[in-house]
Amino acid sequence: MNEPIKLFTIGFTKKNARAFFTKLMDAGVAHVLDVRLNNVSQLAGFAKKDDLKYFLGAIAGIGYEHLLDLAPTLDMLTAFKKEKGDWAAYEAQFVRLMQTRKIEDAPRRELFQNGCLLCSEDKPHHCHRRLVAEYLAEKWDGVEIVHL
Repeated sequence: MNEPIKLFTIGFTKKNARAFFTKLMDAGVAHVLDVRLNNVSQLAGFAKKDDLKYFLGAIAGIGYEHLLDLAPTLDMLTAFKKEKGDWAAYEAQFVRLMQTRKIEDAPRRELFQNGCLLCSEDKPHHCHRRLVAEYLAEKWDGVEIVHL
């Protein structure tokens, strides 16, 4: 039997660096699990992949992993964001993608213990990080989800 997992989620939008890193540290996050498809955009500011990896380690002693298998495809993202797609359709399509990818068979499950799924959306309601967390909670026993 696997030990219980505390899985956090966070979005960096509408947060300054102080608020972002303080939330992670106060929660006891061990690893940030970046689930963004595009994590190198200039719009990401302090959350650009290489900068974020450095800041997490230097400021908070938190590890960083980019988990592309937990990101949507470019076609899905474009249809939802740029073409103003329907959330319910996006959600169903993303759940099918997770099933196809069998993300529950993640080889490094320990990364998720006190791990934090990172995406850009401020709130988890219409963000795929929530879908990832809920999907894993369905597939794995003992997952507690905490949205920061």
